Amino acid sequence: MLSVVIITFNEKENITRCIDSVKLVADEIVVVDSFSKDNTKALCIEHGVRFIEHPFEGYIEQKNWAASQATYDYVLSLDADEALCPTLQKSILAEKEHFSKDGYYMNRMTNYLGVWIKHGSWYPDKKLRVWNRKKGRWAGRNPHDCYQMDASSSIGHLKGDIFHYSYTSIEGHIAQLDKFTSITAMHLNEEGKKSTYVTIFFSPLFSFIKGFFIRLGFLDGYYGIVICIINAFATHMKYVKLRELNKSLPK
Repeated sequence: MLSVVIITFNEKENITRCIDSVKLVADEIVVVDSFSKDNTKALCIEHGVRFIEHPFEGYIEQKNWAASQATYDYVLSLDADEALCPTLQKSILAEKEHFSKDGYYMNRMTNYLGVWIKHGSWYPDKKLRVWNRKKGRWAGRNPHDCYQMDASSSIGHLKGDIFHYSYTSIEGHIAQLDKFTSITAMHLNEEGKKSTYVTIFFSPLFSFIKGFFIRLGFLDGYYGIVICIINAFATHMKYVKLRELNKSLPK
C-alpha cells in the first residue's frame, strides 16, 4: 500500500496535473495545504483527496508533518508542480506489489519555459521520493530539503522520471532565486559559515563550468546557457548575502 503526500500553497495551476499523475499508483492521496488563497482547496476536494490545512513553518517541517498524516508506511512525496511520467508510474506499480527496498531514488526532468532540460546540473536530478517513513525523515537546509534514510536502510532506483514543471518566465526564476538565496545565506550564517572574496568569485565560476561544460549544459541550447548563467549568479548572490550577514555579526 502506498500513500501519496503533496504539500501546497496557491497551486491551482499545477495541482490537478499532479493528482491525475498519481491516481494510478496511490492507495490514498493526502494534500497538506498552508491556507491557499486561490482555489487549490476546491480542486483537491473535487478530485477526492484527503485535504488537510496546516500552518507553514518551513519546507522541511511541513513535509515531515505531512508524512506523519499518511495512513501507510510507504510514502511517495511530490511537490505540486511535479508529476509522474508513464514509465515511472509502471515502475512504482511493479515495486509496490512487494517493496524490496526501504527507499527509492528516481530521476527528475525539469520543464523550463516550455523546454525539457536534459543536461547540465538539472538532469538527471536524482531524488529520493518513495520511502518507508519509519526509516527516515526530511532533513537538509531550507529551502533545499532532502529525505534522509537511516544508515541501515536499503535503497533502490526506479526507472522513469518525475516531470518538474518549473518556471514559466525568467523573471519568476530570478525572483525565486532572490528569495531562496536569502534563506540559504541566513541558515549558513546561523551555522557559523563564512564567505570570502575567493568563494564570491570562484564558486560561481566553478558552478558555470560544471553545468555548462562538465555536465554538458550547452546541449540544451539557449535555455541551457541561460540556466547555467542564472545558477552561477545564484551562487554569487548566496555568498554575497552571506558576507553581508557575516559583517553584521558582533566582533
